[in-house]
Parts: sequence; C-alpha cells; structure tokens
Amino acid sequence: MTSILYTIFTTDEYPPEDMVAFEKMRAESKGRFIQDIVENIGKMPSTMVKLGVVQFFSWFAFFTMWSMAMPALTEHVYDAPAPMENAYDFANTVQQQQFDTANAKYQDASDKVGSAMGIYGLSSMGFALVLAYFSSKFRVNRKFTHMVSLIIGGAGFISMYFASNIWHLYGSFLLVGIAWGSILSMPYAMLSSAIDAKKMGVYMGLFNMFIVLPQIIAAIGGINLSYQLMGDQAINAMIVAGICLLLAALANLLITNKKAIAYTID
Repeated sequence: MTSILYTIFTTDEYPPEDMVAFEKMRAESKGRFIQDIVENIGKMPSTMVKLGVVQFFSWFAFFTMWSMAMPALTEHVYDAPAPMENAYDFANTVQQQQFDTANAKYQDASDKVGSAMGIYGLSSMGFALVLAYFSSKFRVNRKFTHMVSLIIGGAGFISMYFASNIWHLYGSFLLVGIAWGSILSMPYAMLSSAIDAKKMGVYMGLFNMFIVLPQIIAAIGGINLSYQLMGDQAINAMIVAGICLLLAALANLLITNKKAIAYTID
C-alpha cells in the first residue's frame, strides 16, 4: 500500500498532446471492445508472439514448481512422503503410531522445503536490484540477459534432483530466483519497446494470455502427463520445470527486433 500510494501522489499524469485526435480515436472505439480485442490478436506483433513462446515455457515451469515442489522434495530429499490416511487402520494402535510418526516426519520435511522455497523470492529481489544498477550504468542486452537468467534458473530446478540436504535446496532455489526476477521484468521491457505506444494498454493486457494459458494447461493435466513420461517419482516434475526454462531460454533466440533487445536507462 505504501508503494502504491507513493506512486499515486508523486507521479504526474500528462494529457495527450493532441486532445482532439485522442477524443476522436476514443469515440471511434466506443462499443467496439470485443471487436478491437479480436482484431488486435490477429495483428499481434511478431515480437510479442515470440515473447509469448518464452513466457509459455517460463510460466509452465513455475506453475509446476508451485504445484509439485513440496511433494517432490519432501519425498526425494527427506524420504518423507505425505502419509495416506486410507492406508492405515486407526483402530490398530500400532498403525496409529506408525501414521503419527510418518506424519511428523512429513511435517518436518515440509517446513524445511518451505524454508528453502522462500529463498527464491529473496534472490529474485536481490537480482532485480543488481539488474537495475547495471542497466543504469551500462547498455544491457535484454535478450541475452533474460536467456542467461533462464538457463541459471533451469539449472537450479534440475539440481534439485541431486539435492540431499537443506543447504543444497537453498542453492537450488537461489538460482531459481534469478530466473524469477528476470521473468517479472525483462519480457515486459522487451515488449514495451517493440509495440505501438498507442496500443500499449491493450497489448500489455493481451500479453497476460501467455501467462494464464500455460498455467491452465499445467493445471488440467499437463504437469502429470509431462513428468510421468520419465517415471512415477514426483521429483521428475522439477526436471520438467528445468527443461521448460531451458526451452524458454532458447526461445529468446527468436527475438530479433533491435528495439526490444537494447536496454539502457538515462
């Protein structure tokens, strides 16, 4: 709330330079909301489509992490899968004790995994600050910065397969956070420089399709289908997330618009 209020009270809003032309354009678009959306989708700039491919694999990877990291890592790293209640006879004292022991082990492992996951938020914040500093001092290539960041994040996901303790997980999620920090900034920076400023609002809104669609596909079975191709172990989902980030990194090579690639802050 503090950030929002600070922005509201310290940022001026400037009227269009040609108010008559602006009012004419607004009058022409009145009542054409759906038609305008469909037309703009059909005329979507090629750079936006290419960035959409990058976003698709990026958000599929992170939705996979949010959905599967807990069961995957508690089982793989701590050998503490969530106990299935229907596998126990609670009228049997011995089985009740076995369930309580297994559940306590799982809860302890969940706390550790949750603690490790918190690292990616911190590292993404730190990376964003470093990126802002270097962008203000040097001419930064957005495309390759984003590509390298996604490769680092992909390595972080894949490294979870080899993790054996909390410190390994801290390192893995630190790498994932670098990708996350870039995902929240670089695609939008590239897009904003490659589209008509008059259509900035509508195209930024449409760009969110490339965030929503991969998560819908992942949620309705995409995750289970993809990771089970490698086996039944839930840790394979983290491998899938890593592969998706690597594919997203390679998709950056499709972007050739020089305005989208160059990045400098005056």
